[in-house]
Amino acid sequence: MALAVSLRRVNGEINRLTHAFASAHGLHPTDVSALAMVLDADRPVTPGMLGARLGLTSGAVTACLGRLERAGHVRRTRDEVDRRVVRVEYVDEARLAARAFFRPLAVAGERARVRFEDEELVVVLRFLDAFSEELARLDEPPSS
Repeated sequence: MALAVSLRRVNGEINRLTHAFASAHGLHPTDVSALAMVLDADRPVTPGMLGARLGLTSGAVTACLGRLERAGHVRRTRDEVDRRVVRVEYVDEARLAARAFFRPLAVAGERARVRFEDEELVVVLRFLDAFSEELARLDEPPSS
């Protein structure tokens, strides 16, 4: 139970910072989630992938990407081989704004990290990765 409470607290604090970033940039918090997905992806992201992962309709994804493009965070490009495929790319210049805004988050993470031995952090990271994988497997949140 204590682990669940701690994870909810961390999630709440990250959500608070996400909402502040969204507000400061004229975005919706969902836009910031989409932006994070593009930034963290290990392969090119398409609008369809964003919609599926974030539970958005194609119209909502289009609106989201429009806001992100107007704010200078992403650009949409066509695939070189199949011009029907649209890729969403993070704009390098936008990293500076995100880094500046979220720098306190990185500093807080570093202050917390130095309290632990490397071996402990390896276990924490393994747990968080495993937990993220399990959450990603859930199609919908469990109902009560």
